[in-house]
Amino acid sequence: MRSEDGRGNWSRPKRYSLFCVLDSADRILGKGRIDHGTPQLFIDLVKQHPGCRVVFETTMNWAWLYELLEPHMPHGHIVLADAFKTRIIAESQVKNDKVDAHILARLLRAGMVCEVHIPSKAARQRKEVLRQRSFFVRQRTMVRNRIHRLLGAQHNLQLPQCSDLFGKRGLGFLEKLDLPAPAGLLLKQQLDMLRNLQTRIAEDEGALKTMHEDSPELTFVQSIPGMGPILAAVVVSEIDSITRFANAQKLCGYAGLCPSTSSSGGKTHQGRLMSRCNKWLRWAFVEAAWVSVGCSAYFGDHYKRKRALGKKANTAILSTARRMARITWQLLTEKRAFESLPPSQKTKDQTGGARKGSPVSVKGLETAAISTPLSPAAPIMDWMVAGA
Repeated sequence: MRSEDGRGNWSRPKRYSLFCVLDSADRILGKGRIDHGTPQLFIDLVKQHPGCRVVFETTMNWAWLYELLEPHMPHGHIVLADAFKTRIIAESQVKNDKVDAHILARLLRAGMVCEVHIPSKAARQRKEVLRQRSFFVRQRTMVRNRIHRLLGAQHNLQLPQCSDLFGKRGLGFLEKLDLPAPAGLLLKQQLDMLRNLQTRIAEDEGALKTMHEDSPELTFVQSIPGMGPILAAVVVSEIDSITRFANAQKLCGYAGLCPSTSSSGGKTHQGRLMSRCNKWLRWAFVEAAWVSVGCSAYFGDHYKRKRALGKKANTAILSTARRMARITWQLLTEKRAFESLPPSQKTKDQTGGARKGSPVSVKGLETAAISTPLSPAAPIMDWMVAGA
């Protein structure tokens, strides 16, 4: 199926879909157009062909169509195709919706569709709330910046000595502040908008708390240092099911925390981070990594070791975020919380000849021991963290 709005505009809600039905011999059994104002026609179409499989692209309204067909078809018979990776459509010379629908059907028949994971309904609902909250947070930041700009343009204005101008004390000062027109009117409007945004953000956070009440995965992820309730909720919602990833490296690649690699003629070049990735997941791990290096001895030591090797701050924090993603995969796979172990006191004989500071395997659990001094003035630290 191929959806469009009737004017070739993909940024607006889709008005109709074009379909093409093929049999096992590649014969066309039917094709046509279904207006989205009559959704029952989609259901009638799949009922006319019992046992059929349906494929459609990742357009704006894919979830609407999926929820419409899901009660009438097995889950595995509905395929969501990656529009970006379906290059036979993107690079075709003759390109229109009828041709694209036919090509999608043929790719599905040949088993050559690049599928996209379809998250559960609960995960989709959590994502919508998280994205709404993120939108309000960005709006709040913009309003705060406008207030700072407005106050900075005033002459001889003494602001209160407080760490947060938008805390309780700072807001109390702004509410009583009497500025000349039109600055006074603008400040009042911006403070009203700020209060409204704060209310909306609190409502979304309350809804997220209700959605994650019985989520052990959230507890496991939130046990990692630096992972707050919102970042942990983003990670759990974007991963959806850890069984999708065969190993930790797969999760790192999905999150876009691995650099692109170009190898030719025996030479290998590490390039920029992969652009085609889950940017929400990468953002969550990077934000959590910045917090963890300040509150966790393990992650802080890892970050400082990278910096001591000459890595830039962003490169070191990405390495920390990648380590955090690997730990997340192990915790969710083993269904347990993060645990910091005390410094190892084992000798060479007790560890079976393992070198101090090298990765060790203890009862099947990956354990990292770090004992490299960060600088001549820094003390030697020996930390072991299960799941690193």
